[in-house]
Amino acid sequence: MKNRSMTLLALLGLGLMGSPLFAADAADQGNQARRAMPGTVNYVEGAVYLNGSQLNAKDVGNATLEPGQEVSTGKGKAEILLTPGVFLRLDDNSTAKMVSPDLALTQVELDKGRAGVEVDEIHDQNDLQVIDANVTTRLNKRGYYEFDANQPEALVFNGEAHVEVGDNKWREIKGHHELALTDEAALAKEKPVDFNENDAKDELYNWSSLRSEYMAEANNQMAAEYDGPYAGPGWYWDPWAYNFAYMGFGPFASPFGWGFYPFGWGGYPIYGGFYGGYYGNHYRYNGGHYGHVIAHRSGGNFGGFHNGGGFAGGGGGGFHGGGMGGGGRR
Repeated sequence: MKNRSMTLLALLGLGLMGSPLFAADAADQGNQARRAMPGTVNYVEGAVYLNGSQLNAKDVGNATLEPGQEVSTGKGKAEILLTPGVFLRLDDNSTAKMVSPDLALTQVELDKGRAGVEVDEIHDQNDLQVIDANVTTRLNKRGYYEFDANQPEALVFNGEAHVEVGDNKWREIKGHHELALTDEAALAKEKPVDFNENDAKDELYNWSSLRSEYMAEANNQMAAEYDGPYAGPGWYWDPWAYNFAYMGFGPFASPFGWGFYPFGWGGYPIYGGFYGGYYGNHYRYNGGHYGHVIAHRSGGNFGGFHNGGGFAGGGGGGFHGGGMGGGGRR
C-alpha cells in the first residue's frame, strides 16, 4: 500500500509533464470501445442540430463536430467536449462552428446566441480560442467564461483570458471582468470593466453549473469503479451516465466548486483527508450533497462538505484537522 501511495503522489505532481491524453478507450454498455475527440457531442437537451440534422440521445458520444461544421440549438441546449477537461455549452437559439479541433490549437466560433466554456484543465501547450464577432479570445487558465454573439462580449467569471486587439496584440481580462467585443480601433482603447457576478448568473450559468455537478458525479463514480483500460488523463466513456467523464492527474475543483478525482481515487482514501482539508479550508465549497455521496461510496473514509469541509474534510478534515476523524483516515 505504501508503494502504491507514493506512486500516486508522484503522479499527482506530474501535471505539466507532456500533453495529457485526450482520447481513452472505455467499454460502453455493449462492450464496444468509444473515443472522444475535440468536438464530440457529450449532451443534448431539446432541439439540437449538427449541420441541420437533429440530434438525440443516441448521438451522444458518437456525433463529432468536424472543421467547418456547425452545432445549433432551437429551444434546447448542447454540451460539446473540447480539449481534456474543457466543456463548451450552447444556450437556446445559439450556433457555434468548429474552426480547428487540434489539441495545440482548439478554436470555435460563436455565430449566434450565447455560449459558456468551463475550463477544468489547461496546459501551456494548449491554445484554446473562442471567436465572437470576428474577435479572438484566448482562454488561459481554469475558470468559467461566457460569450454573447448577439451583443458581442466576453465575460470572465473566474480565470483569465486575452482578447486580440490588434496584430499580435492582446488585452487581458481577469476574473469578474467583461469586455465588449467591438471593432479593432475601439478594442485598442477599451478596457475590461467589473461586472456584478450575481446579476450575471442567469439560466445559462445555472445550467452550466448543474452540468458541471453531473460531470463531477460521473467522474467520482468512474474514478472509484472504472475497471477498463486506463491510458492516463483523458475522457472515459461512462455507461452509467451515458456520456464521457474526465479523469485527470489529481483532485481539483471545477469553477463551480465541484470535486474531480484521479483514477483509482476510491482505493486511496488517505488522500481524501489531505486534499479535503486543503481544499475545504481554501475554497469552502457550497454543497453538502456531493461530499456525502463521496463519503458513502468510500465506506465512510471521506467526510462530507459539511461545515465548509472540502473533498474529504468535514470542517477542518485532513491529516490533522479534527484529529483526522472529521474527514481523513487514521
